[in-house]
Amino acid sequence: MTDGALLTELAGLGPFFALGWHPAGSAPSDGWRPLEELLRQPGVLGTRVAATRAALAEASGQPPGDVELRVAASMTQLGLAARLVCPALGAAALTGRPPRIDPARMRWRPGPGGAVALSISDGALLPTSSAAADPAALAGALADSVLNGPVRALVQTSAQFGVSPQVLWGNVASVVNGARALIGVAAPGLSGPAEQIVSGLLARPPLHGRHQGSAAAGFRRRSCCLVYRLVAAAAPVCGDCVLTRGPTRADRGATRADRKATPADRGPGASTDWSG
Repeated sequence: MTDGALLTELAGLGPFFALGWHPAGSAPSDGWRPLEELLRQPGVLGTRVAATRAALAEASGQPPGDVELRVAASMTQLGLAARLVCPALGAAALTGRPPRIDPARMRWRPGPGGAVALSISDGALLPTSSAAADPAALAGALADSVLNGPVRALVQTSAQFGVSPQVLWGNVASVVNGARALIGVAAPGLSGPAEQIVSGLLARPPLHGRHQGSAAAGFRRRSCCLVYRLVAAAAPVCGDCVLTRGPTRADRGATRADRKATPADRGPGASTDWSG
């Protein structure tokens, strides 16, 4: 499959899989910026967090200063992690070869909510091997080159905004399982391969122990993305959340033991609301 054909196939899976293209060696223009700045520089990521904070404030009807910084940072990281994971997982499912994301050859462009715009140059989504691989090998390659590469850099930078690594890696686990669900909806013929790859990813570090259940059934993360903290009343929670409901502000004054999460009353499901 050519680079152009792969990009077309990825776009068909949905906006979080879509990638633009720019010539290798060209200078960024029209608002495009190097992706590595966003992943590794707190000042650059902070601009995205601030934009997310403002959007969350508007959506919840409160001043931006009332939205906790760590909530905005968690939502931002969730959306950016989805943009890193989805194209790589989609490429693996489409080609059967282990891809890697090379952020040094990628750019991003600030914009309003939704999937942040990403662009790649030749070789940015390179396979690590020319031979097809089994699902276990694909999962290992994605863990090494994507989760322990650009995604880990994003987690480390996001943690500087007061978000627990447990929450951030839980976000990644949720994204990985959500990407599987999106692939299954957009391309049912890829559902089996995607599920096998995701099962392998969830069973190994850094995602091992970040969830309960499986990709096939009953997936639920072991942490919360914190979005429930936007409202005073008990808030709805994501389909794969560890919480039964969002605690009220009165609940938030309880002890840690009192706040222990219990299995949710509603059925588990993949969360794909990654609009940070």
